[in-house]
Amino acid sequence: MAVAALNDIDLYYEVHGSGPALMMVAGLGSDSQSWLPVIDELARHFTLILPDNRGCGRTTPHEVETTIELISDDCMALLDELDIPSAIVPGHSMGAFIAMDCAVRYPQTVSQLVLEGASAFCSARNRWLLDEFGSYLRGTMEPAQWFRSLYYWLFSPQFFEDPQVVNEAVRLSVEYPYPQSPAAYANQSRAIAAFDFRNKLSSIHQETLILHGKEDILFPAAESVDVLQAIPGACVSLIDGAAHSIHMENPTAFIAPLFDFLEIGK
Repeated sequence: MAVAALNDIDLYYEVHGSGPALMMVAGLGSDSQSWLPVIDELARHFTLILPDNRGCGRTTPHEVETTIELISDDCMALLDELDIPSAIVPGHSMGAFIAMDCAVRYPQTVSQLVLEGASAFCSARNRWLLDEFGSYLRGTMEPAQWFRSLYYWLFSPQFFEDPQVVNEAVRLSVEYPYPQSPAAYANQSRAIAAFDFRNKLSSIHQETLILHGKEDILFPAAESVDVLQAIPGACVSLIDGAAHSIHMENPTAFIAPLFDFLEIGK
């Protein structure tokens, strides 16, 4: 657990394990702790670098200029701060936007890409959705209801079969001691809404794994994976029974194709 003063922020990050470097980049409203379900297993094989993106977690200040490019710059500056010349970059959702941007603008630093629950752009429907959730966050909606409503977009129908699992996930989210402010959420949302990488996908030359849940309704496979396959030579792993947040709902389903792609255990 440490903080690096870089660019215009104090960037909180954690380092776990040993081996080849993995820079794990979280999605909207999420931070380093969102990777908890997979940290222990991945740290047996890799050095994990887990930053809290600007505007989130223990990185301060929360209310700071936020774009995909600025978060990319933060991630690459952190690798430089740690004297890590190159890293594999898995990114989830918004984190995948950041990973793709890093791959194109810092090609010598990003060795391979893993894009989980990704798209190359933010659809008009999702821009409306982000705005709606922002207005709920600024308004009078109870935090438990806000998170439960968010989960409908993140997790598969199977997740909701066990009320105890759902209620415990809501409790942990509501009680999390480092919540994102409504203004910081709005800043990250605007960064996502402005992102469109469709004309740059062919410029990604790193080996790339596209890891996508077949039940992802936020970035449906038919809308997102087909477009992402413009990345030259990209590998695709579609996960049965999984939705948007594979690593959180089913860590094994995230780790197995990741290890296959990186040839761990072969």
